Amino acid sequence: MSLFDKVRHNVAKTYQSISSQDHQQIQTNVSPLLEQPIDKDVNSLRELMDKTSDRAKERGLTPEILESILNEH
Repeated sequence: MSLFDKVRHNVAKTYQSISSQDHQQIQTNVSPLLEQPIDKDVNSLRELMDKTSDRAKERGLTPEILESILNEH
């Protein structure tokens, strides 16, 4: 199973286990992103992912640690 598949599986499991209030909050936050033009979304997502990656690296998260965390579930 690829890392992408593990992440997708873990996200799906987590989403299924959260409250309806959390579902609503996710929908409220994600829906506006889905309504924007695709090119803008892709660029925004890339920027967000880059920033998140930079922050994770600054805090000491390595690919090995991430893999270990994902394998715990």
